[in-house]
Amino acid sequence: MVAFRSSCLVLSVRRYARLVTLPRMGSFSSSPKIINDDVLDHDVSFPDNISRQELLQFCQKQYDLYPMVKRPFRRAKSNDDMLTYSLKARKLSGVSEGCSDYISNPLSLRIFQWNVLSQSLGQFNDNFVKCPDEALEWHNRRFHMIEEIIEYCPDIICLQEVDHFNFLRYVLNTQGYTGMFFPKPDSPCIYIDGNNGPDGCAIFYRKDKYELVKKESRILEIWRVQSNQVAMLMILKVLETGKEICVVTTHLKARKGALLATLRNEQGRDLLNFLSTHCGDRPVILCGDFNAEPTEPIYSTLLNNKFNLSSAYADCKSSEEPPYTTWKIREEGEVCHTIDYVFYTKDKLEVDAVLEFPTGDEIGPDRVPSNNYPSDHFSLVCDFKLSY
Repeated sequence: MVAFRSSCLVLSVRRYARLVTLPRMGSFSSSPKIINDDVLDHDVSFPDNISRQELLQFCQKQYDLYPMVKRPFRRAKSNDDMLTYSLKARKLSGVSEGCSDYISNPLSLRIFQWNVLSQSLGQFNDNFVKCPDEALEWHNRRFHMIEEIIEYCPDIICLQEVDHFNFLRYVLNTQGYTGMFFPKPDSPCIYIDGNNGPDGCAIFYRKDKYELVKKESRILEIWRVQSNQVAMLMILKVLETGKEICVVTTHLKARKGALLATLRNEQGRDLLNFLSTHCGDRPVILCGDFNAEPTEPIYSTLLNNKFNLSSAYADCKSSEEPPYTTWKIREEGEVCHTIDYVFYTKDKLEVDAVLEFPTGDEIGPDRVPSNNYPSDHFSLVCDFKLSY
């Protein structure tokens, strides 16, 4: 099906050469653009009727020496229920067996949120100094990405830093998903030689469970000036009940500092206006990489508005966010903090369970990305009950 082409020596030389000559990119760089199409995955082919288990087995066989990090779910009920569910998952041979407890129905919803790490940026720009070169090579990453997504049987998938949308669309279509993509207006990827097109946000959903009612996208504004960050919105109708839900994903401005925190907060305000225009009184799930810790103004802005939003992970863990959603080592040092969230309309949805994060020992001393995990961000998976 797929011929793997990897030479550690060649990859190391190629990566070193590009890192030496390529400056760290930001939005609207003065460097020349290199416009490429999303065409680098034509070597991938699967039967249309391949089952989830067959696809998982295929993905896992590519990395017999590098199994994925496995994670249990935590129930959002009593502590005893949480412990029982967690231990049950850990006793099984893998999360794929543990998550078979989840059976999609019209009154439940499992959402999967993940910054997948742009291939162009991850391999040639982000400078993950402890990550082996071969772990960043696309032909060694892409099926780890698929395994991570389909492992958890999500109903709806929200992704950021997507620069191989056609690959994801093709493979996820074999599992009954359809989706859409919205690129950044001036993605830093398109300044990198060998890129696969711009990165952006994507949403996928199960065709046998939902009907698309409406889709919208927006380039987020700061003081009425367009930024380089985007948001996507879908209104989905549950086929069996006719109930509708508004799903939104975004990826806000990166980097630290008081000014950047202010800019992110303005993007958050614009995002809420976007929701106000399109969501109506439907329940909302807003998720993404917000590049902001819980102490930043945008966190409070998103929790204090007419949508009655709350954080799924905080609600499941005694009002505390997880200690980290990304943990990486770059040239400037180790970065470990919480910047990814799943917000939801608390009076219309109820959190049932969330996927736990791996421990530092499970992640390993070189952190992520790694041979065992394909992104510098961990996925967030939440189970909701529709209570409206």
